[in-house]
Amino acid sequence: MTSKTASTLSRKKPSDIFKTATSFSSFSVNDLKAARDFYSQTLGLDIFEKPEGLELHTGDNEIFIYPKPNHAPATFTILNFPVKNIEETVIELTKRGVPFEHYDQAEIKTDDQGIHRGAEGPTIAWFKDPAGNILSVIEEIS
Repeated sequence: MTSKTASTLSRKKPSDIFKTATSFSSFSVNDLKAARDFYSQTLGLDIFEKPEGLELHTGDNEIFIYPKPNHAPATFTILNFPVKNIEETVIELTKRGVPFEHYDQAEIKTDDQGIHRGAEGPTIAWFKDPAGNILSVIEEIS
């Protein structure tokens, strides 16, 4: 596509193609069984096994987890779980064997529990799934 074609397309009326479409997100793991055990047993989420991978249900959301032999963990948070009380959630997950990430950087510092309580941004704690993907629990603002 030439820049002239792209420019012409950008001046057209916005498309309605996706306004009523359903969507889902997905991410890869290197070990589907470890992912199934972690998301279903450790986190307590509903998992449905499909021929191509796992369908994860969180509230009204569906996320597809697929195996990838050359998987590389995401370097950003791929999944956030809003919670009412972050301290209670971190304690419960720690009891279930989930280690939390600890940061001591200029813009991100966590306490002994792995909870970031910054002046800017949410109260949040990060942890990883068995494939190394970054997840978080984030305290809902009342």
